[in-house]
Amino acid sequence: MRPAHLTLAVLVAAVWGVNFTVIEIGLGHFPPLLFSALRFLVAAVPAVFFVGRPKVAWKWIVAVGLVLGVAKFGLLFVSMDTGMPAGLSSLVLQIQAVFTAVIAFAVLGERPSRARVLGMLIALAGIGVAAVDEGSSGPLGAFALCVAAAACWGASNVLTRKASPPDSLNFMVWVSTVPVLPLLALSLLTEGPSRDYDALRALDWQGAGTVVYVAWVTTVFGFGAWGRLLRRHPASTVAPFSLLVPVFGMSAAALFLGEPVSGLRWCAAALLVGGVALTSLAPGRAGAVRAEAVEAVEKSPAPAPSSVHLVDLLPSEGSRTGS
Repeated sequence: MRPAHLTLAVLVAAVWGVNFTVIEIGLGHFPPLLFSALRFLVAAVPAVFFVGRPKVAWKWIVAVGLVLGVAKFGLLFVSMDTGMPAGLSSLVLQIQAVFTAVIAFAVLGERPSRARVLGMLIALAGIGVAAVDEGSSGPLGAFALCVAAAACWGASNVLTRKASPPDSLNFMVWVSTVPVLPLLALSLLTEGPSRDYDALRALDWQGAGTVVYVAWVTTVFGFGAWGRLLRRHPASTVAPFSLLVPVFGMSAAALFLGEPVSGLRWCAAALLVGGVALTSLAPGRAGAVRAEAVEAVEKSPAPAPSSVHLVDLLPSEGSRTGS
């Protein structure tokens, strides 16, 4: 990877990691569901007029929009609003790789290799350590909501795999159009029209800046740059950079929000990142068998082309989209 592309990959991971701190600041200006709705509204408009028509069926856009946009981000924002620290959130969401593997096995019949099973067990041990740490210093209910958000992210990853979008940026922009109205409706029902109105009336530059960051910087720039890297380099080269997201997430939260990082949290980070790396980067059983077959049959030094699924490449943001 050229130095410019290496820098870009680290920059995207940093943008996605810092996003959790920006979300924490934004929650001081907006109710969580309204904030999430604004995030998707600004991410979709005006980008939706420039990315072209959807390149997958609408059923996949709607399904991913509801599961990822409404469920995952709704739960994450509520979790952070009720006490889940930004740095810990960036770490715990990494467990989505385990949920993705489990749901893919249940729905798609994709049997994980022994290495992936070991990685899942290590990552689950990290979640246990993080729960112990949070239980001694913060609300476990908020922690549980964050884990539920990771589960929804795993489900959306499997839906994304089924959709197989050829253009990740185009797909994410169109997906962003779906959650806006459901999240606004939920905000009006649960957070109340008066609270939403007061937040919008008191909008200042800092509040507007958080919306712009989580929408344009993490979604439009982040996924656009990530997609560019994937077009130029193998997935196995690009994907590991996503493991830097919780490192930047915890560091930014400690630096800008003053969040303490205990010894238990560092232990949880080591277990989670190591387990997720093993879960995400180890080949599945089908992939291992296919690789052995290719090695045995093909003698040509030129590699055969292969396809890449977005679900294998999505980092802890956003994501989704970061976050």
